[in-house]
Amino acid sequence: MSTNVTQKMQLVVANPTGLGLFGLAMVTFVAASQKLGWTTGLSFVIVFAIYLGATAQLIASFYDFNHNNIWGATVFAAYAFFWYGVATCWLIKMGVFGQALAAAADVKQLGFAFLGYLIFSVFMTIGAMEVNKVIFIIMALIDVLLASLALNAFGIAAHTTHLIAAWTEFIISLFTFYACCAVVLNTHFGKTFMNMGKPFGIFK
Repeated sequence: MSTNVTQKMQLVVANPTGLGLFGLAMVTFVAASQKLGWTTGLSFVIVFAIYLGATAQLIASFYDFNHNNIWGATVFAAYAFFWYGVATCWLIKMGVFGQALAAAADVKQLGFAFLGYLIFSVFMTIGAMEVNKVIFIIMALIDVLLASLALNAFGIAAHTTHLIAAWTEFIISLFTFYACCAVVLNTHFGKTFMNMGKPFGIFK
């Protein structure tokens, strides 16, 4: 008689959420400074978009998959590729890949990309209701940001939508810095050092 034994091995890793949130906080902080006119140009914004907004969130996504956290893993990966895409679009616009490609760029295509991400972000916001209230606020602000960016790309009330996007992005960075700090310190101290707010408890 033979006995089949199935063994499962799970890789134990630290909570990657702090890293992902820090990446989001940094890129929105720097990008907002340009939108608000506090800084000029995109040359250095691209650096933080690629390394913090994109790569840091992608790393966090990989480890969230190991945590079996489908919401966190999906949202971090999706926004990571958002920043890779946006940074590449900026590089194209600046002529890094040649003037022919820059001249052929249609900003309305970027508007459709923002609209697609808005659709994704809305249903991820629903999921955030069962994470905690700070993350829900961040996701709701991201919805506003993406809607404003889409309208701006389509040329609808361009000045107003630009200002809304700029200030919303800045506020996102502040909330995300708080969330990053809370996740790291709460986990590190093993207690609620900074309150994130309980989940709404509607769907779970």
